[in-house]
Amino acid sequence: METRRLGRLEHRSSVLIYGAAALGGVDQDVADASIQLALDAGINHFDVAADYGDAELRLGPRMAEMRDRIFLATKTGRRTYDEAWAEINRSLERLQTDHVDLIQMHAVCDLENLDLVTGKGGSLEAAVRAKEEGLVRAIGITGHTAAAPSVHREGLRRFDFDSVLTPLNYRLSTDPQYADDYAALVEAVRASDAALMTIKMIARRNWQDGEEKTYDTWYRPFDEQRYISAATAWLLNGHPEITGLATAGETRLLQQMITAEKERADLTPEAAAAILEEVQDYSSPFISMPW
Repeated sequence: METRRLGRLEHRSSVLIYGAAALGGVDQDVADASIQLALDAGINHFDVAADYGDAELRLGPRMAEMRDRIFLATKTGRRTYDEAWAEINRSLERLQTDHVDLIQMHAVCDLENLDLVTGKGGSLEAAVRAKEEGLVRAIGITGHTAAAPSVHREGLRRFDFDSVLTPLNYRLSTDPQYADDYAALVEAVRASDAALMTIKMIARRNWQDGEEKTYDTWYRPFDEQRYISAATAWLLNGHPEITGLATAGETRLLQQMITAEKERADLTPEAAAAILEEVQDYSSPFISMPW
């Protein structure tokens, strides 16, 4: 699997990042099989969060055998110093490790939350302390709304975050405002040499009222290999600034994403976009959020 430089952190990160939200509601056997599939495919970057159900607990039992093989990132969604400090330490216990490579300020999707995170007594102060004490090696920011790229750009202005995890897929890129905000974020990321990672690559649309939710993702994902491969090719082949994309929060889609990473070599970004244009119900997942 291709690896790319993770910004100034210098880690050679696999272009697929294991989205451990997929482990939040599964048992240990399912988790172990999914983790092994990722490792065997060459995925060396695992991304989890304290808010992902039991995901940290599912990763923990495997940590001793794989800690030196992976870049390990988690997230805190708390907004105050005390709450975030407690959660970071809890995450280390659940993950069965003495440090993580990256702690991310989770779900910073608007300026109100950015103010809470970066303000006096905010969670960022706890992350800085954790870095000073060797509990984390780097600090990042994440978010998932249509406003995320502009909020994350402002976040980089306020603090020298080591990484940004922001949404991007082909449909979002066709929104002129979103495209402009993303382009401005890319400029800011390049100027600071931060790592830029993305989420929601195979989001197809929101679940519709009354529709059976056949996957654990909060959005309806692509599940046809043709479209997963096209979405992957469009993103990775056309965006060298992206160091990696997080796999969907669903264990049953991981193999298809691994296959897509292999198949993307045969697709130009333009050809991939043409395939995605076939999808009649392809829309932003942020039209109606489930929270």
